[in-house]
Amino acid sequence: DAEEYQPPIWKSYLYQLQQEAPRPKRIICPREVENRPKYYGREFHGIISREQADEILAGVEGAYILRESQRQPGCYTLALRFGNQTLNYRLFYDGKHFVGEKRFESIHDLVTDGLITLYIETKASEYISKMTTNPIYEHIGYATLLREKVSRRLSRTKNESRKASVTSEENTPVEKITSLVRRAALTQNDNHFNYEKAHNFKVHTFRGPHWCEYCANFMWGLIAQGVRCSDCGLNVHKQCSKYVPNDCQPDLKRIKRVYCCDLTTLVKAHNTQRPMVVDSCIREIEARGLKSEGLYRVSGFTEHIEDVKMAFDRDGDKADISASIYPDINIIAGALKLYFRDLPIPVITYDTYSKFIEAAKISNPDERLEAIHEVLMLLPAAHYETLRYLMIHLKKVTMHEKENFMNAENLGIVFGPTLMRPPEDSTLATLNDMRYQKLIVQILIENEDVLF
Repeated sequence: DAEEYQPPIWKSYLYQLQQEAPRPKRIICPREVENRPKYYGREFHGIISREQADEILAGVEGAYILRESQRQPGCYTLALRFGNQTLNYRLFYDGKHFVGEKRFESIHDLVTDGLITLYIETKASEYISKMTTNPIYEHIGYATLLREKVSRRLSRTKNESRKASVTSEENTPVEKITSLVRRAALTQNDNHFNYEKAHNFKVHTFRGPHWCEYCANFMWGLIAQGVRCSDCGLNVHKQCSKYVPNDCQPDLKRIKRVYCCDLTTLVKAHNTQRPMVVDSCIREIEARGLKSEGLYRVSGFTEHIEDVKMAFDRDGDKADISASIYPDINIIAGALKLYFRDLPIPVITYDTYSKFIEAAKISNPDERLEAIHEVLMLLPAAHYETLRYLMIHLKKVTMHEKENFMNAENLGIVFGPTLMRPPEDSTLATLNDMRYQKLIVQILIENEDVLF
């Protein structure tokens, strides 16, 4: 197992360059400067010219001072010596110091990071431009020895838990296995519902040396050296993130809740075909609520609906929503509607919203149905499957219209704004589109056997 693991070849060239980069040298002003900003130290030299700054820094690689602009009083400049010349950068402060995107607690950290970046980009610009051409991400041969064993472990643990984790039979973590290997194993063996999902990259500051899991090169700098996927933990350079395929395998340890979580992220994390909230609520409603008068129109108590939400967030698919806990079926119906309303991307996505609205405006019924079908094909797979399953359920609700008084039109009124929202948060657009939202859902219900 761990003994057979062959680690990837992490490329150390950029790490070596970072170690060689000039160290910052603060040049203190020999006199007391009046009106020195409180967030600058003795490296502030007041109002001096570029030429004076150049004289102060001459011959000392990595030396720096701060000065106030002669031309624009109240504007400050970082003067930095690098490559036998003085570089001047407009300096800003908003609680942290910055000259570009990165924000630093101290000027010293800003200069340290700047010198590392300047040095590496000067020495290795051609290398950096080519470092994505032969990524280890696409040639993870070192993972193949583990895949069979990982697959066996996963199949043994799957019945006990839906969580996808790579552990040995004795519950000893195989600590040497990188997240890259783990994802490869999951992709090969444990993802029955192979929905495509883009990584959710966010700028990240890595503590200690880190290497990119796409190109295997060192991630240089003092802060914000790269990006990390907040759903699966993949660590890559910002420039490498553009080339990573949409194969994110969310880790349950990173998905802290069920409601307000991206739909595709949730189903991939739990390895389910649809969100478990949808399955559980629909199962409960069909078991005991199809004949309930005003189903989905009558509201349950808000605090009880919030209790159901908290139960799913806390317990996942083990949440107890049975009649013994929630005898009023409207609470379960309300929890299902709340789940759809809380989605960061609606079931009918922002990307397809306008196309659905345009399709609804077509007067010829056959052409309208064909247009709606074409737009349905544009939905992400997990969204399509969730919508399909919900429409089958709502069709069953309409079959009990005599008891529940809910036909397709009534359900369209309820679910139109729940399942689709305009991309721009405009009250006017929402009001103008409401009748088309209702019509879309009504058509989806009435024609679910044709459209899906």
